[in-house]
Amino acid sequence: MLSQHPRQQELRPVTSLPQMARQRETDLGDIWLFSACSAGQLRTIRRQVEEVSVPAGRVLVEEGTPGREFFFIVDGRATVKAGNRSVATLGPGNYFGELSLLDRKPRSATVVSDTDMDLLVLDQRRFNGLLDEMPTLAHKLLAAMAQRIRDADARAVN
Repeated sequence: MLSQHPRQQELRPVTSLPQMARQRETDLGDIWLFSACSAGQLRTIRRQVEEVSVPAGRVLVEEGTPGREFFFIVDGRATVKAGNRSVATLGPGNYFGELSLLDRKPRSATVVSDTDMDLLVLDQRRFNGLLDEMPTLAHKLLAAMAQRIRDADARAVN
């Protein structure tokens, strides 16, 4: 449950991300997660991702709810909350939502946009298809997830 801060009480999860689709296109090759992809792979990814814009104060994902999308932040900032505690701030180049798509478990945290944001969004079917089609993308994602685990372990020890 969100804290009792008045601004947060009014927040609702995004229910229809495609309604917020943007017309401009992000150069996917400039994004670290896709930087090792060939021109053909980038075209494949482009066909699968949806660019969306969300306003500040929007609940993008809510802890405990089923995960249906993977989000990559192009621009803007968001706060990750577990319980009522802020655990991280995310910005351009960061992503979230992949765990629920990989294991089909409920979301492990709530993510709220702190600023207006531009995001790339993949739904579960398209996300899994890209991972199957592009092992390089799967390897980069696994390496990044391993780094997250190492960082969490280091924080727990210190």
